[in-house]
Amino acid sequence: MSDDSTAVLWDDQRLAAPHEQPDKATRVRAMFDNIAPTYERVNRVMSLGIDASWRKKAVRLSNVQPTDDVLDLACGTGDFARAFAAANPNSVTGSDFSAGMLAGAVARPSKIGWCQADALHLPFPDAHFDIISCAFGVRNFQDLDAGLREMFRALRPNGRVCILEFTTPRSAILGGLYRFYFHRILPRAAAVISGDRSGAYRYLPESVSTFKNEHGMEEALSAAGFSDVRHHSLTMGVAAVYLGVKR
Repeated sequence: MSDDSTAVLWDDQRLAAPHEQPDKATRVRAMFDNIAPTYERVNRVMSLGIDASWRKKAVRLSNVQPTDDVLDLACGTGDFARAFAAANPNSVTGSDFSAGMLAGAVARPSKIGWCQADALHLPFPDAHFDIISCAFGVRNFQDLDAGLREMFRALRPNGRVCILEFTTPRSAILGGLYRFYFHRILPRAAAVISGDRSGAYRYLPESVSTFKNEHGMEEALSAAGFSDVRHHSLTMGVAAVYLGVKR
């Protein structure tokens, strides 16, 4: 695959089934390396800043304790990791497989530890963390079930998982307006702001609409071994926080 930032990574054929592409992980990594410099700016503009409140809500639901060691997967430029750090746990580690995204995270002074790693093959021993989080990242995994099992493996007994992910509103009216914005307005506007030609912001809505719904995510978490699995809807069903415990 070409590493040219103008190369089309997501065309119509691949977008018809983005989660079934055998080289999905390679394309996702290249995509995020490409859009890393403008990633946060696009997020803030296109979400009207609401994504920051979602992260704060997810951290509160995680019930962070002073003794907790936190791992944030697919950390990107570090927004979720910094939100956890603000809750004063014992430690926070941010991990992502995109060097471009991690460069943006490392550029900001903090006490957070950063590492480049694949969420499906974490370089940490069993039972190493008390909380493992992931914001808007699990749908990008090459293999969701393998990624959830890896989270379970790396958690200590009674450790918690906290996943923040986009969902689709179920209301007919709101859902219609949301789909129009998400599929028609956002990809074009985001591409203009970011200068992206890879199809990254066409991939975003398609990866959400073809991903598991709330019930499917809860089933996947339970299948990975988590107990007390539940979700909290955010902003009329635009996103959700998924929680589970390793008993």
